[in-house]
Amino acid sequence: LKLGTNAIVLPFRDPITFARQCATLDHLSDGRLLPTVAVGRDDAPEWAATGRSPKGRGERVDEALEVITRLWASEVADFDGRHFSLRNASISPRPKQSPLPLWIGGASPGAIRRTIRFGNGWLAPLQSPAEAGATVATIRAESIAAGRPIPDDHYGATFLFRIGPGSSDFPVPIRRDVDSAVQRRTQSVQAIGDAKVVLDRIREFRSGGITKFIAIPLARNAGEMVEQSRLLAAEVIPHAND
Repeated sequence: LKLGTNAIVLPFRDPITFARQCATLDHLSDGRLLPTVAVGRDDAPEWAATGRSPKGRGERVDEALEVITRLWASEVADFDGRHFSLRNASISPRPKQSPLPLWIGGASPGAIRRTIRFGNGWLAPLQSPAEAGATVATIRAESIAAGRPIPDDHYGATFLFRIGPGSSDFPVPIRRDVDSAVQRRTQSVQAIGDAKVVLDRIREFRSGGITKFIAIPLARNAGEMVEQSRLLAAEVIPHAND
């Protein structure tokens, strides 16, 4: 089993510390770490909560990815950038995987460019199956043209699910601070009903080239979280490749 993450918002992280954290986890897990990073939404409340500005975050992430991948790949790394710099820098322990696989999240032109330049895989944001399929097609074409193709089984997406009697009436909470566009995107990745509904949603994504999934249970409490995970394992996963 891989030790994976959802998309970590990289502008909130120090890239040198993040590179060392990932390398340490990869070392301790015997080469099973699968990290994913993203730029993050410009309207996320974390910017104001932490006193940061989303302005220029794309450029910062580009430099951070240079720093991170150089530290993972080399015994000693140098880098000169506007936001970060390294001089004879190294981390210990070293990652066990070489290269350490890094997935990139997001669907903007910048996210696609970063995926092709730095990524070993791609994770869709809150995109419908059709939208995710269109992004997969773009990444495939552009990565092949760049001579750095992303493997066909390294495309992922997130969906929200709830299985069982009464699930179709499950009240999905709508936060007042989330705009209508985000609400629509959230609804486009929901699968609420019986196991067939969930499998149909998975097949929609698979038809567009998505092969990996982050399945998030819609649950009111820890007990429901466990039960929904059990139902996914028993009723959905055995048939996901049918």
